[in-house]
Amino acid sequence: MRIAIITARGGSKRIPRKNIRPFLGKPMIAWPIEAAKESGCFERILVSTDDQEIADVARAFGAEVPFLRPHELSDDYVLAHKAARHALEWALREWGTIEAFCHLYPTAPTLTAETLRESMQLIAD
Repeated sequence: MRIAIITARGGSKRIPRKNIRPFLGKPMIAWPIEAAKESGCFERILVSTDDQEIADVARAFGAEVPFLRPHELSDDYVLAHKAARHALEWALREWGTIEAFCHLYPTAPTLTAETLRESMQLIAD
């Protein structure tokens, strides 16, 4: 199975609620979710968040949010890759073998399905 993991913390200080703020007509997090879906590269799109509103928005755009991230992985000082690792470990326990995963950021409105396809092809080669 190939999965996309999007890490979206709720407590941004510089731009409050940035992950779900509207950008060109939809919430910021919708852009990478839609690119991941359109790419056809992933069987599942997993959003790791500590925030119920972000979880609800992510689900509305087709991502899975099966848990809320623990507090210790949600403060200003936790690096995103640690939250991604937590999500990957959860997925391995719950879903089994993961052939490949891609860590996407929630504030990537210029990410395209084509870029994801090309990137996954580079990894496969």
